[in-house]
Amino acid sequence: MDTSMWLALVSIAIGTYLLRLLPYIWMKRSLAKRQTEDGIGSMPTWLTILGPTMIAAMFGTSLVPTHSDALSWLATGLGILVTFGVWTRTRSMGLPILFGVVAFGMVTLILPI
Repeated sequence: MDTSMWLALVSIAIGTYLLRLLPYIWMKRSLAKRQTEDGIGSMPTWLTILGPTMIAAMFGTSLVPTHSDALSWLATGLGILVTFGVWTRTRSMGLPILFGVVAFGMVTLILPI
């Protein structure tokens, strides 16, 4: 890989880390401040909704393929079906994603041949 690819990967890694670290630090300070002021350290309602909202947004954007051809739609559809099928059997997060990505990759790699 060339230098620009490594810079992009490092930038993405740092950005992802900061997106998780900064709200954590902010919330930790906010809860500590509330606890010293009134003795109750409760989490704001908006913060509990933020995680599921971000997951739903990422899920929504991943449902639409980048290329609008039949192979992309087939790979996306099969990936969704496999992900949902594995999730209904295991009720876990890691295995359905792994199997869905593998199904998507297999269709993308094998069918064009």
